[in-house]
Amino acid sequence: MRPVRVAVAGVLLGVVGLTGCGQTSDTAAPPSAATAPAASAAAGAFPVTVEAGNGSVTIAKRPERIVSLSPTATEILYAIGAGGQVTAVDDQSNHPPEAPKTSLSGFKPNVEAIVAAKPDLVVLANDLNGVVAGLDKVGVPVLLEPAANRLEDTYDQIADLGAATGNPDKAAEVAQGMSKRMDELIAAAPKGKGLTYYHELDSTPYSVTSTTFLGQIYGLFGLKNIADEAPDAAGGYPKLSAEFIAKADPDVIFLGDTKCCGQSAATLAERPGWSGLSAIKNGRVVELDDDIASRWGPRVVDLAQAVSEAVQKAGDGSATE
Repeated sequence: MRPVRVAVAGVLLGVVGLTGCGQTSDTAAPPSAATAPAASAAAGAFPVTVEAGNGSVTIAKRPERIVSLSPTATEILYAIGAGGQVTAVDDQSNHPPEAPKTSLSGFKPNVEAIVAAKPDLVVLANDLNGVVAGLDKVGVPVLLEPAANRLEDTYDQIADLGAATGNPDKAAEVAQGMSKRMDELIAAAPKGKGLTYYHELDSTPYSVTSTTFLGQIYGLFGLKNIADEAPDAAGGYPKLSAEFIAKADPDVIFLGDTKCCGQSAATLAERPGWSGLSAIKNGRVVELDDDIASRWGPRVVDLAQAVSEAVQKAGDGSATE
């Protein structure tokens, strides 16, 4: 079982989280945002039908009381101009700061508590405790937008939420802007350097393989993941031993546990046997923002920028800030 942080991440991604499982590594250029499936209605028109993780969902009119139980969905809603329609978000949604944070939980959703917020649309990433069926039973439209497995899933979810909220044009603008920026960042990073990396989810330490959403982002920059060789790598989130990491001696280390677990280049150097790792000696430890590294929304471009900069610095022999 993967760590709870990954479920946020995308898993969260997390995904975790952080991230998704079961997909092969895709190291090609990111798909065009224009390839994301479109909703079945004209721009801004209602009713609209959206193909979500819980099937075809028809929304009769423009929602004005949206409840988001997914930090990633919250970020997307605000990015596409639907922030004014959001009246409540879950206890993990911390971006943007003005999002109306409540005690509602996306990990332990309670149908009665959600209904008490009087939503006309609920967006969530996980169908836990029978929440989708419970909301359907009382007639509350709900969109299940699970952790992305690939970058194109992010574009698809942006399109879904744009259509569902009456903001399709802004959603398309956001997705296209992301795609363009991703292309630029990938082009700026040197290829063929054969750089290896280790991404740390927490100090246990758990990592991610190239089959995950995070792993695929790294793969776009030509990086080789040391976790792919781990004995239990098939699940996508192997627990690595200190000995395994020391033997692999990655060129670059990315830390996704700076906020949750207080990890940094300095704390890594204090771990037994780690001070001699190449990434630490050469100043190539990248301290990421946990939230950005565990969500699959618009700020994945910020993650890609950190990766691109690290590859450029490692490629020209300079230390990573």
